Amino acid sequence: MGRAIKAEIQKLMTTRLWWGMAIALFLCGALFALLFGSISQTDSDQEGVPTFTPLQIAINTYTTGVGFGYVFLMVIGIMTIGSEYRHKTITGTLLAEPRRPVMIASKVIALLGFGVLYGLVFLAGSVITGATILSARGMQAFPEAGTLTRSLLLVLLVLGLWALIGLGLGVMIPNQVAAILVGVGIAFILEPILSVVGTLIDGGRDVVKFFPSQATNAVLGGYNGDPESVMLNWWQGTLMLLLYAAVFVAIGTWLTNRRDVT
Repeated sequence: MGRAIKAEIQKLMTTRLWWGMAIALFLCGALFALLFGSISQTDSDQEGVPTFTPLQIAINTYTTGVGFGYVFLMVIGIMTIGSEYRHKTITGTLLAEPRRPVMIASKVIALLGFGVLYGLVFLAGSVITGATILSARGMQAFPEAGTLTRSLLLVLLVLGLWALIGLGLGVMIPNQVAAILVGVGIAFILEPILSVVGTLIDGGRDVVKFFPSQATNAVLGGYNGDPESVMLNWWQGTLMLLLYAAVFVAIGTWLTNRRDVT
């Protein structure tokens, strides 16, 4: 297992993908922190405009970009296995480690590690930029430090779990391009449409809150823009993301054991 994990880390580190994604995540965190930190306000005279507490402003400023950041991690998860099928290196991987569950497990551990790494890069961009903007506007950059710190640390978990969701999706759809298109399409098109439809029907809100993006918002403690919605608790959201990741990886492992590789 140790050698298999080391091999997976080397695969990720010996291409330009890892540092390219790191730059993208840093900029993603910084740009969204700049945007949200610049427009947020603690009170409003306009009817229907939500009022944010200093804690909500800080959390949203530092974590709003995760909505795009987790898509990057999902793509990394897909490419971890998808590129092997695309470039036919999966044959060499299985010759070196013929136990397919061990191969998948090593990818899981490596991706969790990279999820933490990318999470730190993302937070570096969002916290540095966001704290600067909030302080310049005379707002609290770090209110309720305990709750805020928990939300920031959970960013690392969220990104790692989304990488595992991508890994499972990449195993289920061996074609790398198709898997990326399906994953991005679900995250940016299908799920938002279903979320809007769900809010318009009776009982729909009770289903929408279990969607991956809504579970992610719940984990981070952010504001989802709908004052009438009831989000999960942060630990419930964590369990939902864990469930999604576990199901995707389990299905992927089962399919890998049944699939012929030449």
